[in-house]
Amino acid sequence: MAHTHAAIKAQRQTKKRTARNHQIKERIKDATKSLGKLLTAKKADEAKAALPAFYQLLDKAAKERTIHTNKAARLKSAWTKKLMR
Repeated sequence: MAHTHAAIKAQRQTKKRTARNHQIKERIKDATKSLGKLLTAKKADEAKAALPAFYQLLDKAAKERTIHTNKAARLKSAWTKKLMR
């Protein structure tokens, strides 16, 4: 248990950040799953239309340092390749 005021505040901040990061990562996972479902259902046009929103999610998560910038770039590249086949 934290004893100092600074340590107590740090715990509060950590809880908030952890919850926010978890939500962002879940949104990315959901968007990835929906893109995958669209691809398996042969709905490439809808998937291409959803791609900019997916990019926006990744860029925002990378900007907030929830995920690494290289991971965001890697995911964007991989999904672009999958959709362009």
